[in-house]
Amino acid sequence: MRRTTRTTLTLAVAATLAVPAAVAPAVAAPASAGAAAAGATAGAASASSAGTANAASGSAADAALVRREAAKAARVAVPKLAWKSCGTDPALAKFQCTSVEVPTDYDRPRGGTTTIALTRLPASGQRIGSLFTNPGGPGGPGVSFVQQAAEIAYTPEVRAKFDIIGFDPRGVGQSDPVTCFPTAAEENAAFAGIPPFPVGAEQTKTFTRAMLRAAVGCMTTSPDRLTHYSTANVARDMDLLRRAVGDSKLSYVGYSYGTYLGATYAKLFPGNVRALVLDGTLSPEWYSGSDGDRRPLGVRLRQGEGSYDTYQQFLAECKKAGAAKCALAALGDPATVSEKLLQQLKAKPVEVPLPDGTTLTVDYQTALFVIFQNLYSPLAWTDLATTLASLVTPAPAARTAASPVAAKVLGEWNRRQEEYSGLGAALQPCIEAAQSGRPLAYPQFAADANRRAPHFGALRAWVGLPCEFMPVRDTDAFRGPWNLSVKSPVLVFGTRHDPATPYQTTRPYADLYPDARMVTVEGFGHATIGLSACVDQKITNYLVNLKAPADNSSCTQDHKPFTPLTKSRAAAAESALDLAAFTS
Repeated sequence: MRRTTRTTLTLAVAATLAVPAAVAPAVAAPASAGAAAAGATAGAASASSAGTANAASGSAADAALVRREAAKAARVAVPKLAWKSCGTDPALAKFQCTSVEVPTDYDRPRGGTTTIALTRLPASGQRIGSLFTNPGGPGGPGVSFVQQAAEIAYTPEVRAKFDIIGFDPRGVGQSDPVTCFPTAAEENAAFAGIPPFPVGAEQTKTFTRAMLRAAVGCMTTSPDRLTHYSTANVARDMDLLRRAVGDSKLSYVGYSYGTYLGATYAKLFPGNVRALVLDGTLSPEWYSGSDGDRRPLGVRLRQGEGSYDTYQQFLAECKKAGAAKCALAALGDPATVSEKLLQQLKAKPVEVPLPDGTTLTVDYQTALFVIFQNLYSPLAWTDLATTLASLVTPAPAARTAASPVAAKVLGEWNRRQEEYSGLGAALQPCIEAAQSGRPLAYPQFAADANRRAPHFGALRAWVGLPCEFMPVRDTDAFRGPWNLSVKSPVLVFGTRHDPATPYQTTRPYADLYPDARMVTVEGFGHATIGLSACVDQKITNYLVNLKAPADNSSCTQDHKPFTPLTKSRAAAAESALDLAAFTS
């Protein structure tokens, strides 16, 4: 049986990710050198005066914002957490679970409530406090992230000192999820046969109609939940949960979109921060649109450019590894072979049998999504290359041997998509980020993006189209400005070739904080989990001892692409791809 495209489409909608060139103002030439000096002095004095006034105004506004948030928080009763078993599954024996009610609207603390689901991995030693996490998305469920990845993501020393806390953000997973259809079956039916992103005029019409139907469905099924769905409200929830676990200040690790949540928390509650680890940074200005960029969300996040860059690195590393280690290189130049394959799949999709007895139709769009997600970890690149080689027609002699690998990769990709919690979980940008206001111009936006980043520009440009048809907004959202006043050092990681959060965002993101210590990870992929002992050591020393590394430090990855995996590394590769389903 052929799988539906509903969950692939969900990823297309999920907002996960050429900084614009600076424009110098035109200045009239002064009449003389003396005039120039006088003008420069006057201009400098004027700029200094204006800058001082703006800084003072900004500081006053920030202080007022913090006071308002503190007053809101003080009006909310701290919930009591009744931790209990997470069920009979032996894999969950180490974890505890609970749920609490938080105000749906913090302006009305005695009004309606929203359920928040939590899990924790209790500290194994002398406890410092709790470590809150967010795996990204938006729409990544924190409960399953901690239960599946905490023992890989955090060193034994961190796990000894902290309860590792995961929570499903409001509207996600087990936390009163936003839904766009009454049932999953109806969502499946609504998107049956719809491509994950459109190619050509006919697919564009079909795709746009489907996104309009989806938007109407979301507005019909979950209008009240959408109205209070903003990241600012998730930050308020996290601060309330911090109080509930008894921590005087927050220790937090956020990945991808989780870095946007981290920045939002830092803006609203700067005095409540103990430690922030921010990995795979999402530019707050690009996401929110506070910089005035009114292109679609999927364009301004530059994820197409990040993906294209990492894809080029994948092809280059494959060529460097040679035919013995990279199956694509056995067929010729990997860049030429891959381009030919993608063009071939546009004309003639390939049916691939999956291990569960179903088949997957691999067309151009599906192949791009498979490539995109497997770029998240260099540990997966060998199998990705083998999968692409097995799709090449006419089939090479090695195709029979390669088919089990292809079936495994495509089957795992298929499984991860089917486990995704639905379209509604990914719609946070709809109620808090600026939209283009030009839904019918998306084909041109996509074409422009594809010129900058072939294939991947269009892949990501269509992200957020349903948002264009949804007028709902959360009036309690925070959209900037993003100057932050946290006094504690924060730890910021950026991977040199990241397909989802481009490396170019890392330094500007770090500069939003008064004291950010930026660490460049020389390597490939999205976020750092399981890839670098150097990163693990820096995070551990920071969280446990509050000792941050020097700014502009660097780390390398432990594994080079296309080298054989040990058993432990093979297990890490599987975990990294599972993580990709959360952090996309």
